[in-house]
Amino acid sequence: MEVRIVVSNVGREVVIEQADDQLDATRKQVETALSGAVDVLWLVDKRGRQVGVSASKIAYVEIGSTDKDRKMGFGS
Repeated sequence: MEVRIVVSNVGREVVIEQADDQLDATRKQVETALSGAVDVLWLVDKRGRQVGVSASKIAYVEIGSTDKDRKMGFGS
């Protein structure tokens, strides 16, 4: 699954690929960060890299499927 985090005042979004079974855990982590309970949202990608984003700077988060599931072109 793909997690896209848009950070306020930053031109690029943070994109993290995680295992599909992490959906519920990731959603809970995001909700905790957005509620102000933690200062940094820490997520771990498929390769084991840790990515931290300041919770106060998060504009929005999108959780969904990876690009390979998207169809492009005419007639899709």
